[in-house]
Amino acid sequence: MKEMRGLMARLGLTVNEDKTRLVRVPEESFDFLGYTLGRFHGRAGKPYIGTRPSKKAIVRLRREIHDATSSRWNDMPPQERVERLNRMLRGWTGYFNQGPVLSVYRLIEDYTLKRFRRWLMRRRGQRGTGYRQYPDEYLFKTLGLFKLPRKPSDLANAKAGGTG
Repeated sequence: MKEMRGLMARLGLTVNEDKTRLVRVPEESFDFLGYTLGRFHGRAGKPYIGTRPSKKAIVRLRREIHDATSSRWNDMPPQERVERLNRMLRGWTGYFNQGPVLSVYRLIEDYTLKRFRRWLMRRRGQRGTGYRQYPDEYLFKTLGLFKLPRKPSDLANAKAGGTG
């Protein structure tokens, strides 16, 4: 801890004593910059040290999606709501692209589709969920809603690109 405080002081950073603690990885995990770091289990139950988006980061994004699809925006055209949601989703998936993220992306996309359909129904003064009125193809292709990656090949590859 003493060495870490010294390093932080040299960098001109202040250590928040309330949030700072020693953690023994892999026995424990911790959250840092929106990620949970610790031991996870991959295919066939094989353990590894890695990251995933923290529960707090997921809850925060869901809250932002909820706010962006609340009734206070009913006067706004759907295209403007799509632009707002797309900025939010692209930014979040661009930052949270490390570790086992595909299952989290699925949850986020499903929640976004549910909220956006209900918002579209409410702004037309209709009741219901809007699944039949606004199928996925309409939301993604016609309105241009951002489609989150669903399989590993859809993820951006940090190693892709030229040689040097």
